[in-house]
Amino acid sequence: MEYDEIPRNDDERITLLAFLDWQRGTLALKCAGLSPDQMRIASVPPSNLTLLGLLRHMADVERGWFRRTLAGEDIDDRYGSDDDVDGDFDNVATADVDEAMANWREECGLADEIMSRRALEATGYQRTGREVSMRWILNHMIEEYSRHNGHADLIRQAIDGATGY
Repeated sequence: MEYDEIPRNDDERITLLAFLDWQRGTLALKCAGLSPDQMRIASVPPSNLTLLGLLRHMADVERGWFRRTLAGEDIDDRYGSDDDVDGDFDNVATADVDEAMANWREECGLADEIMSRRALEATGYQRTGREVSMRWILNHMIEEYSRHNGHADLIRQAIDGATGY
């Protein structure tokens, strides 16, 4: 979705979903056309932040908020664990880039399917037991992607000079 296509005068649900779709598309564009080695290039020392790590992180974020919190599925993260909470970011040296992209796209698709069956007022429960609405989750996801897309933009620019969304 192009930014110009985001509705300017539609209802809240359509607008939030369009912004989430645009943010997801932005991350995909930041990763497009890069080799696996380029996807593993860290931002700036001492940070280990990479485009591959961001992609894996967002797969876990999608999974956590939509499947675990909103749909109530009893599932673990794909990459992080209690023993390795930053596994999504840390373990990229030999990680399969195509697999990570496929996992992220799968989690986005599953999230979309979950959202299609729920109203903005629908709620789920965080691991802490705190109740949270789909509306809140959507706003948080847009914020989460926005923050990480800023990181992705800087990493991509350092790799090959590409800028923009």
